[in-house]
Amino acid sequence: MQAADSPPRTLNAVAETIDVCALDELPPGAIRRVEWEDVEIMVVNCGDELLAMEDRCSHDNGDLAEGELDPSRCAIECPRHGSRFDLRSGRPLNLPAYAPVETFPVSVEDGRVRVAVE
Repeated sequence: MQAADSPPRTLNAVAETIDVCALDELPPGAIRRVEWEDVEIMVVNCGDELLAMEDRCSHDNGDLAEGELDPSRCAIECPRHGSRFDLRSGRPLNLPAYAPVETFPVSVEDGRVRVAVE
């Protein structure tokens, strides 16, 4: 039992890691999709920066991976209504979307691209 005057303990959940592909299969400008539980995730190589976020527009659940990638801004445009999303933060950059989508950490281990999910 924890003493009343001691700081609260926190339990750190261990993230699950999803294997996406070999690093050389995701060149600059490429997009890969993976699924984890009920979540579709897109992994993007934006000018040698690997980024991952939900593959859905928060406005109408459209597939963002089918949209146009803007590598100069690391953003992607929803093909349905034109909302652009920042790939680093998941925030929409213009209307009609106004809610962000979830982003995920990406790593490269032994030449494999991996995404951490909870």
